[in-house]
Amino acid sequence: MKIARVETFILKAPLGSDTFFSSQAAFPERTSLLVRLTTTDGITGWGEGGQYGPAEPVKSCVDDVLAAQLLAMPDASPGVVWETLYSRTRDFGQKGTYVEALSAIDIALWDILGKSLGAPVSALIGGRFRDSVKAYGTGGYYSSTEFDADRDLPALAETVSRYASDGFGMLKLKVGLLAVAQDARRIATVRETLGDDFALLADANHAYSASTAVAIGRELEANGFLFFEEPVPPEDREGYARVRSRLDIAIAGGEAEYTRYGFRDFIEAGCVDILQPDICVCGGISEVQRIATLASTRNMRVIPHVWGSGIALAAALQVCSTLPLTPYTHVPVPLQNEPVIEFDRTRNPLRDELLTEGFALEDGRVRVPDSPGLGVNVDLSVVEHYRVDAGAPASAM
Repeated sequence: MKIARVETFILKAPLGSDTFFSSQAAFPERTSLLVRLTTTDGITGWGEGGQYGPAEPVKSCVDDVLAAQLLAMPDASPGVVWETLYSRTRDFGQKGTYVEALSAIDIALWDILGKSLGAPVSALIGGRFRDSVKAYGTGGYYSSTEFDADRDLPALAETVSRYASDGFGMLKLKVGLLAVAQDARRIATVRETLGDDFALLADANHAYSASTAVAIGRELEANGFLFFEEPVPPEDREGYARVRSRLDIAIAGGEAEYTRYGFRDFIEAGCVDILQPDICVCGGISEVQRIATLASTRNMRVIPHVWGSGIALAAALQVCSTLPLTPYTHVPVPLQNEPVIEFDRTRNPLRDELLTEGFALEDGRVRVPDSPGLGVNVDLSVVEHYRVDAGAPASAM
């Protein structure tokens, strides 16, 4: 398998009045970087990176550094490419932009390999334990940076009620933008609205110090939440361990961590109960398999973080279908030991319009595509509609 052409596409979809906030930032648009690789046999594969910040630096890593090396390689098998490109950039690219770029290339290579062999990626990386994955809706973001209880609490109740009506039985709520007392009211509102049997999760996007995270964690425990994601900044390993030692709720994290090496240290520091590698960020499909193997040695759950276009969701579904129960039980229990998939509910044209056939919730689950590769087809007219960059692709001479 040899690559003849490397193309990159920066996509931006403005949200206008649907702008929302997490604890860290406003989201006035959805953005991503797509990579399309074409082999000498004419097979194409799609990958994704550039989700967490400006996509331009990730594009530059691909176009200006990695593409020429990839085109020169006689064997573009995913494992060969990953080890070669990482080794050549490790002096300056162990985390962040270069690993995102490598993630996009790796996903595209797996898409190509699956298409060339006529099999879905899941079959190539070990086979499926499940043909659909239980989904949790990510929502309950902030519509404003100012808290108005009379406005915000009824609006939040209406929003989460809609998720329940759509068929979700599991929801992840954002916390961390407001004072603990204000977010405590939001937490209680969601529980009161959805009832005791609805599975609730929380995500702070590393908004807190350890002591503040413990305070909000106790509010989450009092309301029966099942995990607390990114309570403290990713560099604060000691803070993670302190929060985990003082709360009974499962602590989750890892979306801002990179490669097996970063996750090795994250695990050994006793930071989390649940690992959340983002496949488009941590190193791609090749690397998330290694991360999952590390997790298995500690009997730790892996629930990939998903934030991006339909390509990101397709890759995550392929991976989630192959993850075993942790630990094994005769009857799987979603989240408790069976992997679940993050199904973001904020408006995202790059997820909902990009693919010729989108993803739908069926009985609270999302079906894993079974066509070759990632199992999805990209609508090129949508790519061109949201594309904001232009430039000649890199091609083999």
